Amino acid sequence: MLLSLALALSVQDVPANAGPVGDPVTGELPVDPYQQDNANAGARPFKGDKMAKAFGGKDGIKRITDNLVVGITSDPRIEEIFKGQDIVRLRRTLFEQFCYILNAGCNYTGRDMRSAHKNLGTQMADLNALVEILQNVMDQENIAFTLQNRFLAKLAPMKDDVVDR
Repeated sequence: MLLSLALALSVQDVPANAGPVGDPVTGELPVDPYQQDNANAGARPFKGDKMAKAFGGKDGIKRITDNLVVGITSDPRIEEIFKGQDIVRLRRTLFEQFCYILNAGCNYTGRDMRSAHKNLGTQMADLNALVEILQNVMDQENIAFTLQNRFLAKLAPMKDDVVDR
């Protein structure tokens, strides 16, 4: 009897107002189709492997992006921007973007910067807060200041695609 009840409950339809259902493996929410291209990362990768090595390779880049996501989603100055967003997807695509730009052997599969940030209402002060959090995270990973600046210089031109107002 209990087994029958459990089976019946497990096959019930999800209510229409429950919102989108995440991928059963990754947890990512579905997105509208788009053309995947490394150019969507917003910057060309560094040449050689010096930057990737300085950032600790894929493992170091993963720590940086994971800690950045924790920081930006909990900082009272900008956390509101990320409420209701797919944080699983954000964490993955941010890692891919940084890994690609730092030339650590990744491809970027996310949307272009303008599309990814559309309608978020991001202001320059929000972007400045994010950069401050990223700098703190890179400091925690002992990334040399000069290399932080080189990386930030790659990211800086994306401002026009990220800032809405």
